[in-house]
Amino acid sequence: MKKSLPCWMFAFNVFLLALLPGVSAGAAEQVAIVGAGYVDVLTGKAVPNAVVVVEDGRIAAIGPAAGVPVPAGAKRIELPGKWLIPGLMNMHVHLGLILPGIQMLEHANESDAQLALRMAENAQKSLLSGVTTIRTTGDLHHADIALARAIGRGSQPGPRIVSSGEIIAITGGHGAFGEVANDGADAMRKATRREIDAGARWIKIAITGGIGTPGGGVQQGLMTPDEIASVVQIAKRNDIKVTAHSGSPNATREAVELGVSGIEHGYFLDRPILKLMKQRGVWFVPTILVSQPATFEFFQRIGAPAWYMARVREVGKAHWLALKTAIEEGVNIAVGSDQFPFEPNDGTTATIRETEYYAEAGMTNLQALQAATIQPARMIGMESQLGSLTQGKFADIVAIDGNPLDGISALRKLGFVMKSGRVYRNDWDRQSAVPPLIQADPTEAGPPPGDAHVDVIF
Repeated sequence: MKKSLPCWMFAFNVFLLALLPGVSAGAAEQVAIVGAGYVDVLTGKAVPNAVVVVEDGRIAAIGPAAGVPVPAGAKRIELPGKWLIPGLMNMHVHLGLILPGIQMLEHANESDAQLALRMAENAQKSLLSGVTTIRTTGDLHHADIALARAIGRGSQPGPRIVSSGEIIAITGGHGAFGEVANDGADAMRKATRREIDAGARWIKIAITGGIGTPGGGVQQGLMTPDEIASVVQIAKRNDIKVTAHSGSPNATREAVELGVSGIEHGYFLDRPILKLMKQRGVWFVPTILVSQPATFEFFQRIGAPAWYMARVREVGKAHWLALKTAIEEGVNIAVGSDQFPFEPNDGTTATIRETEYYAEAGMTNLQALQAATIQPARMIGMESQLGSLTQGKFADIVAIDGNPLDGISALRKLGFVMKSGRVYRNDWDRQSAVPPLIQADPTEAGPPPGDAHVDVIF
C-alpha cells in the first residue's frame, strides 16, 4: 500500500514547482509595444503604427494597430515613431578575444577566472548593443559554454550563445596559441569528439593561416584533406556542422568538397569557389570589418603591431572583392564581426558597421538586414524560433529611430533592446527604470550545471 505525502510536504513540493523556470502559479504578464512600426524581414514589408503583444517571452500577436487590440491589463511600452526589428545576430564572436598589441599585454597572465569574468562583461555589453544571439567561434577552456549555461539559467545577462567550442588547430597553425594542437586524422577525430562532448554546437577548424598569427600564410592550405575529412565525419555522425577559418580559394574548395557547412573570413575567395559554395549551400561569414580602412581605428586603439597591420593591408582589397562577388553569386551570408559585437567602429558598433558594409558591397537594405537577423537564424537552424518578428517566436526585439529599409544606417539609432520578452534597454523611457539585469528568464532555463549533454540554447 502506497503512503501518501504529508500535507506540509505536498504543499512544499508545489511551492518548489512554482519556482521552476517556465512554471507559474498565476497568469503570465502580457506586454504590448505600441506606437512603433515594424519590419517583416521575411517579406520586406514595413508596417507602420503596429502593436506587438508579448507573453511568456514570445510574440503572442503582431500587426497593424487597427487589427491587433492591446489586451486589458497589459503593460504598455510606448515607442511612438520608432521602428521594430528582430534582435541582431552575430555569427563570429570571440568573447575572450585577445589580439596582438595592448590586449595581449593586458591579458598576458589572465587566469581562467579572470577570463570568465571578462567574457561575462562582454556578453552583457553585447546584449545591450542590440545583439540577442551570437555564435562563438573559438574561446579558451570552454568558458563560453559555461557562460551560455549561466545566461540560460538567468544568473548572467547576455545573448543566446551557440558555441563552436575551442578551435581545432594543427601544430603551428592559426588558433594554436600554445594550446593543444592536433595532427593527423585520428587526432582530429578525438578533438572533434572532445568539443562535442563539451557542448559545442558547431565545430571550427583552421585550415589556413590568418591575420592574427604570424605563422603560416593566409593563402596556404595548412590542414590536409584527410584531417578535414575526419572532422566532418565525426561531426556529421553527431548532427553537428563544421565551419572552416580560411583565406585560400584552394583550401576552401577542398573543405567545401569534403562537406564543411561554413567558411569564415574568405579573404581571397574567387568566383569559381563562391559558385561552388552557392551550389552546396555553404554559409559565408565574411568578417569584412577586419580588413577595411574605415574600421582601422580599432587596430590603432589596440596598438596592433606592424606585422599585423601588414597582413590586414595584404588582404583588404581581395577581401572586399570576395564579398562583392559572393553577393553577386547569391551565396548565403550571415553577419559576423570577429570583434566584440559592441566594439566601437567608425561611429557605431562592430555588428552594425559589418552590416553596413554589406549594403555598400551590393546588398539591398533588406538583404543587409536579413544578413543580421533571419539569415543567421537559418544558419544555426533556429529560424522557427528566432530571426523575425513572427507570432510564436521568441520576443527578441530591438527598436531604432528610422526605417532600415530606407537606409541600413538607421541601425545606428538603436535605443531599445528586448530579449525573450524582457526589456534590457530603453533609451526613450528614462522615467521607467529597466529591471535588474540578473534575473532568471523562464523561456531560457538552460541545462542543470555541469551537464554538457543538454541543449544550452533554451
